[in-house]
Amino acid sequence: MKNLGNMLKQAQAMQAKMTEMQELLASTEIEGAAAGGLVRIVLTGKGDMRRVAIDPKAIGAGAVDGADVTMLEDLILAAYNDAKAKVDAFAAAEMQKVTGGLSLPPGMKLPF
Repeated sequence: MKNLGNMLKQAQAMQAKMTEMQELLASTEIEGAAAGGLVRIVLTGKGDMRRVAIDPKAIGAGAVDGADVTMLEDLILAAYNDAKAKVDAFAAAEMQKVTGGLSLPPGMKLPF
């Protein structure tokens, strides 16, 4: 029974660490950029989008025409992908801290 008690304590400690990590991910903001920072997107550590910033230079002077819209869409997508890659790396690093380096099975992504 002593081992069972230790296992329960470890499980509770792991659960508390997971809760802390989820709170950290929710409050952390990570920025991705494209075109040298002309388009920036900010995501939380959980991947929720917080802000999009587009420098007027990204669309040129004057009204946006069809060609500019396509370019702008590509820049937004690139900035999002940059931010998402940074979020994934940050979340993986935080998960390593919680699990103590324990490898999770392929495809298993915690906490979400």
